[in-house]
Amino acid sequence: MASHRPFAAARWRSNAPRAVGCALFLLVAAGARAQDAKAPATPAPETREPARFVADPITDGAIISLSLGFGALSELVLTTGEIVPQQPQRSSRLLAIDRLALRKHEDSAGPTSSYGALAALLYAVVDPIASGYRDGSRAGLVDAVLYAEALALTWAATNMAKLTVRRPRPRAYQEQERLYELYGEENAPSITETDTALSFFSGHTALVAAVTSTATYLAFARSPDTLRPWITLIAGTALTAFVGIQRVRAGAHFPTDVISAAMAGTGIGLLVPHLHRDDTMDEPALWIGWIEDESGGGGGTLTVSGAM
Repeated sequence: MASHRPFAAARWRSNAPRAVGCALFLLVAAGARAQDAKAPATPAPETREPARFVADPITDGAIISLSLGFGALSELVLTTGEIVPQQPQRSSRLLAIDRLALRKHEDSAGPTSSYGALAALLYAVVDPIASGYRDGSRAGLVDAVLYAEALALTWAATNMAKLTVRRPRPRAYQEQERLYELYGEENAPSITETDTALSFFSGHTALVAAVTSTATYLAFARSPDTLRPWITLIAGTALTAFVGIQRVRAGAHFPTDVISAAMAGTGIGLLVPHLHRDDTMDEPALWIGWIEDESGGGGGTLTVSGAM
């Protein structure tokens, strides 16, 4: 037993900073919530009124259930092994940035990225509870619907991309190179595991990006004149980048996979709360107009205005 202690201690030291980094996101976000709770109940005259959000049980219920259903069924299909994976090509065909992912991989990076995804999921549970405590039960319930919808849509979009593209993972490229060396290029056996061709795009990164984008949107809308939205933005961006880098280090995805995932997750995470904003405001969310030139020259000016 004594001979295993140095190894366990070294492994703990290598994983501890990453685990602490994931926990830091939750602590910082909680600190931002605490700061909002200490804010004066009566805002200053120049303080903007927080935005309101609405949810429809039928529409949102249908979107969430359909997205979850597709995500769950496609996940089951991916685990059966019935889908024949696409075989990796020569690594020279990869983009230069993606060839970086073919370097030595770290086994500890995979579990660490999962910690980051779990931290984001935990925040998606805690944040609606905090909103309900601070802004009322209705706000908390609506926030819960927004997070659930963003996560469900992200899961469905991720699995749809994986089923459609079937891009081999970096580890599949390395495995094929090893088979070529053992059997020769013509006699090398094919790679048959379905999971080896699910690189595009990263589900972990997309999930974290969706949660943190929704959290950032709600923070700017609900507490526009406080430090909370900026803390949420910085912490969410850092956590998304951290998870994406760890997925590349683990050999599970290429850099373009995590970049695409961050873009998809961010887009969904911003679009969902934006479409749920209360439209009973004095000014339209976005107004585009054309002001003609009074001089009669036929020209004019394009105007764009918005309300946040």
